[in-house]
Amino acid sequence: MSEPRIFEELVQAQQRGKTVALATVINTSRSVPRHAAAKMLIFADGTQSGTVGGGEMESRVIEEAMAALGDRRPRTLSYDLIDPSRGDPGVCGGTVDLYIEPHFPRPQLIVVGCGHVGAAVIDLGHWLGFEVIATDDREDPHFDAAIANADQFVSGPIESFLDAVTVRPDAAVVMVSRNMSVDLAAIPKLVGTDAAYIGVMGSLRRWHTTKKRLSELGVDAADLDRLHAPIGLELNAETPEEIAVSVLAEVISHLRGGDGTAMTDPQAG
Repeated sequence: MSEPRIFEELVQAQQRGKTVALATVINTSRSVPRHAAAKMLIFADGTQSGTVGGGEMESRVIEEAMAALGDRRPRTLSYDLIDPSRGDPGVCGGTVDLYIEPHFPRPQLIVVGCGHVGAAVIDLGHWLGFEVIATDDREDPHFDAAIANADQFVSGPIESFLDAVTVRPDAAVVMVSRNMSVDLAAIPKLVGTDAAYIGVMGSLRRWHTTKKRLSELGVDAADLDRLHAPIGLELNAETPEEIAVSVLAEVISHLRGGDGTAMTDPQAG
C-alpha cells in the first residue's frame, strides 16, 4: 500500500474516533524485506493496513504497537534479521529500525445545555481542539449562534442524545443545564457511559440537593463519586467566558492526570 493511502487511512481513523498506531521503517542495512519509509497502520483491534515486512518481525511490531496504544507512548525498535536461533525475527541478513507512534482522536467534549455558559464552553472547547458535541432538550433558534463551533448538535431528551452519539472513554461531559430537573433526568443515563469525566454546574447547595435526589432515584454511591460538582476550578469566575475557563481547566487537569493545583514554576518544562 502506498504511503499517501496510509496517511489517508490514518486521518479517516481519527475522524471516526479510532485509535491507531503508525509504524515506520526509519533505517535499514544490508538485506531487509522493506526499506526506510515503509509504513504500516495497526488498529486497536489488532488489524493492520500496509506492511513493514511480514513474518515474525511484523508480528513483534504489531505487539509493540498495541503496547504503545496502551501506554500512549511512542517507541523505537531495532531488529537483527540474521539468526532465529538466538531470537532474531528473520534470516534476511540485515538490520532494521522502526518508529512506532500512537495516534488518538480529538477527545470528546460533550456539553449538556446550550445557554450562555454552554455556548462559552463550546467556543473554548473548540479553540482547545476538542471534538465538541452539544445537546439540549429544547429546540431554540437562538442556539444556532451558541452551537456554531460545535462539531455536532443533538436536540431532545438525553435518551435521544445517547442513541445518536457513542460516548468514548476519552469523553468529558460538562453539564451546564438550566435547572436541576434536567440534571436528574440526564445524570443516571450519563453515569452508565464510559466517559472519563462528568462535571455538573451549580452551587454547592444545589449539588447537595441534586445528589440526595439522585440517591433516592437509585443511582449508586460509586457512580455519584464519579461526578465533579460543583464543576470547575475556583477562579472567582463571574462571566460565562470566565466560567468556561474554570470548567475546561478542570477538565484538562483531569484528562492529563493533574491535581488541579497551581503551577509552582510556570517556566518549568
